[in-house]
Amino acid sequence: MGRRKKSGFSVEEAIRFLNYLKVEKPLFPLLISVILLGWAVERWVFSFSNWVPLVVAVWATIQYGSYQRQILVEDLNKKWKRVILHTSPSTPLEPCEWLNKLLVEVWPEFMNPKLAIRFSSIVEKRLRHRKSRLIEKIELQEFSLGSCPPSFGLQGTRWATTGDQKILRMGFDWDTNDMSILLQAKLARPLYGTARIVINSLHIKGELLVMPVLEGKALLYSFLSVPEVRIGVAFGSGGSQSLPATELPGVSSWLVKIFTETLVKTMVEPRRRCYSLPAVELKKKAVGGIIYVKVVSASKLSRGNLRGSPSRSQQSLSADCHAEEHLIEESKDLQTFVEVELEELTRRTDIRVGSAPRWDSMFNMVLHEDTGVLRFHLYECTPNNVKYDYLASCQIKVKYVADDSTFFWAIGPESGIVAKHSDFCGKEIEMVVPFEGVKSGELTVSLVLKEWQFSDGSHSLEGSRIARHSLSGSSNLLSRTGRKISITVVEGNDLIGKDRNGKCQPYVKLQYGKTLQKTRTGHTSNPTWGQKFEFDEIGGGEYLKVKCYSADMFGDESIGSARVNLEGLVEGLMRDVWVPLEKVSSGELRLQIEAVRVDDYEGSRGSINGSRNGWIELVLIEAKDLVAADLRGTSDPYVRVHYGNLKKKTKVMFKTLHPRWHQTLEFPDNGSPLELHVKDHNALLPTASIGDCVVEYQRLPPNEMFDKWIPLQGVKRGEIHVQITRKIPELEKKTSLDSEPSITKSHQISSQMKQTMAKFHSLIEEGNLEELSTVTSEMESLEDLQEVYMMQLETEQMLLLNKIKELGQEMFNSASPSLSRSSTS
Repeated sequence: MGRRKKSGFSVEEAIRFLNYLKVEKPLFPLLISVILLGWAVERWVFSFSNWVPLVVAVWATIQYGSYQRQILVEDLNKKWKRVILHTSPSTPLEPCEWLNKLLVEVWPEFMNPKLAIRFSSIVEKRLRHRKSRLIEKIELQEFSLGSCPPSFGLQGTRWATTGDQKILRMGFDWDTNDMSILLQAKLARPLYGTARIVINSLHIKGELLVMPVLEGKALLYSFLSVPEVRIGVAFGSGGSQSLPATELPGVSSWLVKIFTETLVKTMVEPRRRCYSLPAVELKKKAVGGIIYVKVVSASKLSRGNLRGSPSRSQQSLSADCHAEEHLIEESKDLQTFVEVELEELTRRTDIRVGSAPRWDSMFNMVLHEDTGVLRFHLYECTPNNVKYDYLASCQIKVKYVADDSTFFWAIGPESGIVAKHSDFCGKEIEMVVPFEGVKSGELTVSLVLKEWQFSDGSHSLEGSRIARHSLSGSSNLLSRTGRKISITVVEGNDLIGKDRNGKCQPYVKLQYGKTLQKTRTGHTSNPTWGQKFEFDEIGGGEYLKVKCYSADMFGDESIGSARVNLEGLVEGLMRDVWVPLEKVSSGELRLQIEAVRVDDYEGSRGSINGSRNGWIELVLIEAKDLVAADLRGTSDPYVRVHYGNLKKKTKVMFKTLHPRWHQTLEFPDNGSPLELHVKDHNALLPTASIGDCVVEYQRLPPNEMFDKWIPLQGVKRGEIHVQITRKIPELEKKTSLDSEPSITKSHQISSQMKQTMAKFHSLIEEGNLEELSTVTSEMESLEDLQEVYMMQLETEQMLLLNKIKELGQEMFNSASPSLSRSSTS
């Protein structure tokens, strides 16, 4: 019956054939009409010859054959698309020996050195943040991958398909026994000593996935599952080795754990790394960037689907076709917000209600490398609950491309791929990213890469690339030795720190190398400082560390920190940036950064340049007409002096509104603001403020005493009498023996502290509280004075070392001509 049905000509096939003729041959109905008309004429008018039916039969046969051929071609195309693009799980295995032979040839001279440079920086950074308990400090000294390259597709390669995404699957096997990675480790207790750890073998085996995206502009690659990893470790001896060449316990497993965790977090499905294929290579090293992140909205949010564990009532609805709508309907009162995370920088949106909330919150964020991972965490805010419930998260990766463009990619629906390409800085990219590991929910995000900063000082900005070049035609990055970096803390915005009285009193600390500077204290959440600080430039990619605090009576509170990359600063080009604060939900600082040559710096500062080697002498003489802070109509006044990082205070004068201190305080002259805070002393209760003022000294001529009365601010009345002198010693008359007086003074202060301590113990035994507070103030003043002299000793030591360097340079320069003459002769 099957054969009869196959050979027969069914009515349905005839209808399909007629429809095909109607579409492919529009004149076919007219031809049928003409044929019927001719048949009628032959039948009833006159007879045609016998060839007419024969011609019609031949024509119909040719058309039917063309129809059958087209059906066959379409069937073959459908089968091919099923194999390559759509439903077929994979193509047949293809050999890959040619690729491995090519790798063997190009590995030693090209691939090995290039990959060693790239991987060494990654390994060094990873080891710095993840140390074993047995290792106190570890340093990478040598890095070589050996002569044996990895092997790809030993069992063949094949193409697979997920939706419209093509995926190349191949085996990866790297087994090398001649690699050399040398680590110098300083061991912790109870081992102590140092050890040289040598990684001499590595074995990685797994299945690798390669996915072309963005029309072939980039490749995403990852392992299908966690690969097998083995690391061979040996321990060197000789040199500074203080331990025998025996294996330290746990080092090999520690290295395997670090390596495996790094792979899982970065390139095991669905985490993927990106390899860009730019058409143009500009050979620029991106060291950082600024990105604007806008959290637009979310959709399809429901408590049951996001938390992954629906209740019984929700499970009973799972068979209903309207279960999803019911879950979303139940989540209309869902209160959510999104926390955006980039390394240690976090920002938070406002709280919105509903299953499809809309935030439209824009955040300014900073990249410290040429890549970054933006993480978006969704939280639920439950009424009358101080804790937030975590619901889901997703992430978007950012990468700089060598043609000045930017790639963005994320995990798409069903572990697919969402990838976007920004051709230039300033272009807005919108991405819809599903939340990971949950049944439903997606987030809409808008991203604008504002600028990329490069190691040579140039930067990409708003679709155009701005670069400053030196006039000599050489690299625009001048020698780092001897340059100054000028940093102006301009203002702050939306700072969150508040003390117990509801006030915000922020100040900023800048640390560059071992140098620490501090601004004055502001009084609003949007303060304006406008203070300028100078630092000696440090090589090696040293970051500027910024810490912001809120002043409080019971202890200053940290309200954020940040890192600023100062690499690639160009003389004459000021970098004006808003730096967002990390580890807080809001707040940013505006900094103006500029590199200055030492000669220009000294010429612009003039005589003030020498003030950095001098000090400020402040004499607090007396005060008058102070306000009464006690119920008995008097006060117990003393003065708290704030100068940069230093805080000192005078002795307490009891029961008077006209105190006389006649106390001298000294500070190293670094340009910090000098603030005087007059306080009322209380033995048990917190001290009360009875006025403050700022002493302006920056424009005073050196070595001249300035005497004046200064009215107190924040109170109805009160003045304070001070004498201030900017003392600058004659550097030409200083010798290496000038530090002796400072040492003598330090010893004198130590003996005074011993005497004061003995007096302190005797007063405790007597129970004299008033005298006890006076002695305590004297001890604090002595400690501050000792700190000043120690800083002065450090300054004199630095001057002496600089003088020795100058003498050595002069000796070397004077010896160079004689050496050149002797060599020519």
